[in-house]
Amino acid sequence: MDISNFQQLHDIKGALAQRRIAVVGMSPKPHRDSHSVAVYMQQQGYEIIPVNPRETQILGLTCYPSIEAIPQPVGLVDVFRASEAVPEIALQTVAAGIPYLWLQLGVISNQGAQIASDGGVRVIMDRCLKIDHAQHRPTA
Repeated sequence: MDISNFQQLHDIKGALAQRRIAVVGMSPKPHRDSHSVAVYMQQQGYEIIPVNPRETQILGLTCYPSIEAIPQPVGLVDVFRASEAVPEIALQTVAAGIPYLWLQLGVISNQGAQIASDGGVRVIMDRCLKIDHAQHRPTA
């Protein structure tokens, strides 16, 4: 599978237009990338929904154990988990009807990308949400 198929500018811009982001694998530790990216996106006006089964709150926000547990609609799932976890996350993303799945730098899963794509989800893989936001800021 050609990874460049999952780094298309139109998909990146479409994902950045989503205002509610579920951050899967979000850490409460400020030095972790998942935390700093979520804080940055929050500062840019995005609504962040932490997803981590080991936490109940991060940044003062309710933290959910899974995508399935999130009670409101989400536009983008941003994944900070090991590549092996992606197929299950992709299945949950499809089941929840979420239009975009973003796999952070170093998170590469052909199986997860195939599951999501087959379910109608647009996939961005091996990219950083924060970096791409800074480069392709959506206009209001």
